[in-house]
Amino acid sequence: MDAPPVTPEVAPRPAAIPIPDLALTAPEPDPKPTPARGFDAVAEAVLGDEPVTTDGAGTAFLIEPMVRINDAVKAGRIDEAAGLAERTVADAAGALGPEHPEVLRLRELAAYIAYLAGDPLRAFHLSLDLARIRHGAHDAEAAYGNVQSAATAWRAVRDPEQGLALGRDLIDLWTELTAEDGPAVEDIEELESARARMGRLTERARRAAGRAAE
Repeated sequence: MDAPPVTPEVAPRPAAIPIPDLALTAPEPDPKPTPARGFDAVAEAVLGDEPVTTDGAGTAFLIEPMVRINDAVKAGRIDEAAGLAERTVADAAGALGPEHPEVLRLRELAAYIAYLAGDPLRAFHLSLDLARIRHGAHDAEAAYGNVQSAATAWRAVRDPEQGLALGRDLIDLWTELTAEDGPAVEDIEELESARARMGRLTERARRAAGRAAE
């Protein structure tokens, strides 16, 4: 009787080793933190727990009024804070000069308080003036922070004609900042958003003029 045929053993095929997708497995870079700018940065300084300080170069006399201003803001006494800020800016400018760093810092605080007080026009003009000063001093970071403050105040202006006039000045300076190295270049979509608002204001002004002519 013939023996049954022997079936040769076939070695199992090794499992395929997956090739990692480098695009999926590569670690994602840590997102670059966005620093607080404009009124956000001022609010952090006012409402934070850090003690009030100055640069120390003959400016210690500002600490006490700045503490009083900050306390008034924290307590919601905005009118009181606004009056204190105006007097302190005037005293500091007289003693140190209108473009001393501590005076500019106080003017930023005054602009923020004007915004809190419901006076976006004053907040806008103070902030845009500061942006021009910082731009002239080639301080791109500080200038852009002031532009952001001015933009925040500008968005609170509801009259379309007024908004258009302010917006032109704002966007002219903002565009200048994008021609230099600095945060304005990295944040160009914010400028495009402002330009889009100008388009909406133009349409609102056109409709308002049409209603007035009827």
